[in-house]
Amino acid sequence: MLEDLKVGMSNIAKRLVTEQNTAAAYGTGAMGVFSTPAMISMMEEAAFLLLKKLGLDSVGTGVDIKHLRACLPGTEVWAEAIVESIDRKAVFFSVTAYDKNGEIGKGKHSRFVIDPEKFMEKLNQAR
Repeated sequence: MLEDLKVGMSNIAKRLVTEQNTAAAYGTGAMGVFSTPAMISMMEEAAFLLLKKLGLDSVGTGVDIKHLRACLPGTEVWAEAIVESIDRKAVFFSVTAYDKNGEIGKGKHSRFVIDPEKFMEKLNQAR
């Protein structure tokens, strides 16, 4: 659980760039290249799954990402999330996305560890 989480732990998420995750398909640009939202999603997935492997549920709370280079459909991409620090239930990651030629994006991502039932109960009470 949370006590098992350590600074330096890492996880990788992989994707294939397809027409469905291009900027043109997302409506965030006109080009048929890997979209920034899809890249960020992959980075968040790497962090989320690292925590999930430890039995922890979490929600994303922040992103500060730079998209450095475009990738065409058919390109294999991956993101690595590395735990940089932990402050009680807040977990801070460095995240980097790659293709076979190197970095395509990098930045910071934060998540907060939650109890899913309590989280949803609070949301439902706020209606």
